[in-house]
Amino acid sequence: MSVWPSSSAHHRWLDQHSRELLAFGRRTADPGGGARWLGERGEPMPGRPVSVLISSRMTHVYGIGALLGVPGAGRIAARAMAGLTGRLRDPRGGWFPAVAADGTPEPGKSCYDHAFVLLAASTAVQAGLDGADRLLSEAAEVLLSRFWDEEIGLCADTWDTGFTALDDYRGINANMHAVEAMLSAASVTGDHAWVARALRICRFVVTVAEAHRWRIPEHYDAAWQPLPEYHREEPEHPFKPYGATIGHGLEWARLLLHAASAPTAGAPAWLTTAARELFARAVTDGWAVDGRPGFVYTTDWTGRPVVRDRMHWVAAEAVHAAAALHAHTGEAAYAQWYRTWWDYIDEFLIDHEHGSWFHQLDPENAPTATVWPGKADLYHAFQATLGPRVPLWPMLATAVDRHLA
Repeated sequence: MSVWPSSSAHHRWLDQHSRELLAFGRRTADPGGGARWLGERGEPMPGRPVSVLISSRMTHVYGIGALLGVPGAGRIAARAMAGLTGRLRDPRGGWFPAVAADGTPEPGKSCYDHAFVLLAASTAVQAGLDGADRLLSEAAEVLLSRFWDEEIGLCADTWDTGFTALDDYRGINANMHAVEAMLSAASVTGDHAWVARALRICRFVVTVAEAHRWRIPEHYDAAWQPLPEYHREEPEHPFKPYGATIGHGLEWARLLLHAASAPTAGAPAWLTTAARELFARAVTDGWAVDGRPGFVYTTDWTGRPVVRDRMHWVAAEAVHAAAALHAHTGEAAYAQWYRTWWDYIDEFLIDHEHGSWFHQLDPENAPTATVWPGKADLYHAFQATLGPRVPLWPMLATAVDRHLA
């Protein structure tokens, strides 16, 4: 029997599914520039502002679609990117989180958003989009000058709109996506200073995760001391929930392997060891622990489930991490998990009637929308169809261009 992560027949299915996802999201492009939040059938959801997050993610997705030779994908990527070079860009520096239909920008500037701009710009350069080089240069300058702390080796989290007051909160989620963006920028530009920065973030996360039995503290004060009770009263927060986030353990496991595979990283063994441990903890704490298939969203610091809803992105990161660990180690157990989770995704998460994936399921695996209404974007699901088909290095856009284009 063929091993799914490396099976050519399975890769053909992945390719077909990636193209189905791209077809579902075609209406994301906003005429005024940027990408729109999508509803259950791929329709733009009314009343939602154009955000830098969705615009960046869809620039990335459709930029890769263009590299795959999908007609129209380059046009959609360019329209999504036009929001980043247009109304979402603050002429005084950086990017607004979102802009309403009347042109009113949402206040604040976050590292999370700016990391995705760097990712989008890197992919846009790889895809050859007009203006992408300028966007990448600006995104890199803002991330390094406003968020990156060279002394500590981590990124700060949130500024006010004018970059005059830095919030005391520090977060791992923003740093996780900064690692992805930094490694992507290194892949596209060949500037491996980005890899060195990413490795510093990885070292911190591995150290603190190991001290907490491989459950990652997400929230910190200005001195980078953990805040384990943060958002205890708001456990379903979409970006900063209380406790340990199962999906982030899986996502970090994969990112550590990407970092370990970078030519200038030297393949340090601690990255592979940590990837294994994070994966094992996430599976033990998160998979089918309440008698039903699926990953719970969060746990407390003993591993007890807190939010039992199933988020689509967690399953996407699970198959992506399992494929990465199988590619890196060759161990059959990872291939079996990979197959188990794709079967789950097919049964419960893929919407076989209307397309894409349900973004949130309740503990009984029925669609719900208390945290993620609609089907906002394609980022996690689309990447899960690509990762198993390309090497761990370079990162996705460059790897697709070299191996799948």
